[in-house]
Amino acid sequence: MVRHIGIVAVSAEGAALCYRTLCVEGASLLGRHAHPEVTMHTYPLADYLRHAEEAGWHGVGDMLLSSAEKLRGAGADLLICPDNTVHQAIDLIRDRSPLPWLHIAEEVAIVASQRGFRRALLLGTRSLMEGPVYPPKLSSQGIEWDLPGVEERQHIDAFIFDELVNGRFEASTRSYFSRVIAAGKRRGADAVVLGCTEIPLLVSEADSTLPILDSTRILARAALRESVRQPAEQP
Repeated sequence: MVRHIGIVAVSAEGAALCYRTLCVEGASLLGRHAHPEVTMHTYPLADYLRHAEEAGWHGVGDMLLSSAEKLRGAGADLLICPDNTVHQAIDLIRDRSPLPWLHIAEEVAIVASQRGFRRALLLGTRSLMEGPVYPPKLSSQGIEWDLPGVEERQHIDAFIFDELVNGRFEASTRSYFSRVIAAGKRRGADAVVLGCTEIPLLVSEADSTLPILDSTRILARAALRESVRQPAEQP
């Protein structure tokens, strides 16, 4: 029995990439043109941003729980959220959720460990880079992390909210990210986490001097594996 995947979407471009990955790569598990049943729910990004600014992460968590309830009603069996930043709120509400979540940072850290990486450059929104989502997950796998400088973090944040979430992928922005990644390599990073789900639409392996950990596709692939995993037999 294949489990129904619920996508709690936040921003459109990253959610669309996650959805497409589920549908396209599902065929490798289930056969030609096949994939698990998928349902997506999203509130406007503006609502998430307002809650993050006014009510803090608990307000964001309430929105995530509301989406989770809607997806449970639609028949979903498990949940994913292709938005790295709001995982700070997922950590607050995970135990109260009506359905189990896969955690994007946990899945990225597992893949990083499997690939033998030991120091990862973390890119994403400023809140993500400076927040608590990734450090404990990477540390649990014995992986250190590195951040761009303060000014670079400000520029990256602006690029994400002014361009990437609006479907704008400029060559000049791609070049900027490439320079930031190269600087991270010089500081000793051996991989880069694309910790905003839109960044993989801008930056590919060809643009990076470091191996890429694509959080969007890693999460989608984890959901595919979970959707076909058989529950452990009861003793």
